[in-house]
Amino acid sequence: MSSIPSSAERSPAAAPEPVLSVRHLRVEFPTRHGTLVALDDVSFAIAPGEVLGVVGESGAGKSMTGNAVIQLLEPPGRIADGEIHLQGRRIDNLAEDDFVPLRGRHIGMIFQDPLTSLNPLFSIGDQLIETLRTHLPLSEKQARERALALLSEVGIPAPETRLDSYPHQFSGGMRQRVVIALALAAEPELIIADEPTTALDVSVQAQILALLKRLCAERGTAVMLVTHDMGVIAETADRVAVMYAGRLIEIGPVNAVIRAPQHPYTEGLMASIPAVEHDLERLYQIEGAMPRLAAIPPGCPFHPRCPHAQARCERERPDLMPAGQGQAACWLHDPDDPLPRRAGSEKARPRRENAHER
Repeated sequence: MSSIPSSAERSPAAAPEPVLSVRHLRVEFPTRHGTLVALDDVSFAIAPGEVLGVVGESGAGKSMTGNAVIQLLEPPGRIADGEIHLQGRRIDNLAEDDFVPLRGRHIGMIFQDPLTSLNPLFSIGDQLIETLRTHLPLSEKQARERALALLSEVGIPAPETRLDSYPHQFSGGMRQRVVIALALAAEPELIIADEPTTALDVSVQAQILALLKRLCAERGTAVMLVTHDMGVIAETADRVAVMYAGRLIEIGPVNAVIRAPQHPYTEGLMASIPAVEHDLERLYQIEGAMPRLAAIPPGCPFHPRCPHAQARCERERPDLMPAGQGQAACWLHDPDDPLPRRAGSEKARPRRENAHER
């Protein structure tokens, strides 16, 4: 079985391909009442050192996408179609025994709650050393030295003392730093960070995001950052992918998507964020709710809530097409026959020329 080259063995000239390439991914959950489609025709790529933010409402398919990449789908979930490539090698068709060595060594995972990633019965040092020796050819002494260096790198004070501490002896922010150290320990090519700062206060959240972005940029590690917070996306991501009802509906550079969103759903998300430069009595609200998997409408899944929806939107589902500096799955951007915007719907369009400066 061919191996995937480590970060140290790669060079930009020798490996121009993306770290992660997801092509037409479809995830299904067979039930006795029929098959539920959780992800449908999802495609994107992440380059070395790039942070791709994946955003959307609860139930949009953000975490499901990350779980599909790392093959942690809950039964009876399955990848029904599409391909996932890591460093040019297809991995979605690997048997579980062949995929296990990829987790940790080539794909790291950061979960929302660090306590779910840390064993309360073992010290931080034991867990770091075990991870390092599982994935790298290190002696006990070398692994301990490397663990100390990792704790220092992620900003844990007095690492020599804290290495023998247990998870409950750390604050929430410090535990998340330890989890980042665990995820980066074997120098994986890809990190999947699933809501990594939701349980933290705002000041600690900013520190953790800055740490993650800096370390991954220095190592050339690609990051898939799953979140519902557009503020986190604005501060951390290089590009953003917006999901709705298991579909990817917009993708592009983060500043372009924030300042000039191209899909009506993204426009609604941005318009619903309070801005300090405006004094509004009431924030914009997207009418309705995201459909259940068993009741996704035909055509564009957003059309029942869209202020610009027309007959074509109810019949035909749009694919991603060029829109602004990125792509959007919306008939408003059909290069051959674009639909007109409905009059009176401009209020949903955000005006954020001075917001989210990076």
